[in-house]
Amino acid sequence: MAEVEGDIEDVGGVIRVTTIRVHYRLKIPRGSREKAERALETYAKACPAYMSVRDCIGVASTAEMEEKNSE
Repeated sequence: MAEVEGDIEDVGGVIRVTTIRVHYRLKIPRGSREKAERALETYAKACPAYMSVRDCIGVASTAEMEEKNSE
């Protein structure tokens, strides 16, 4: 699950989205925290949406992870 919020500001008379904040709530298999953290650190480079806006909109992300036993 992800919660996303952003800031809309007047920039030189033009209303623009200036910042996007994403907070992930992840349920991950027990013992996979390192892999999940690595994925969060690197996914943006392969995300078309992020690559499209990265030079004009500030994007920040945070995450909380809950490790679960396999079922």
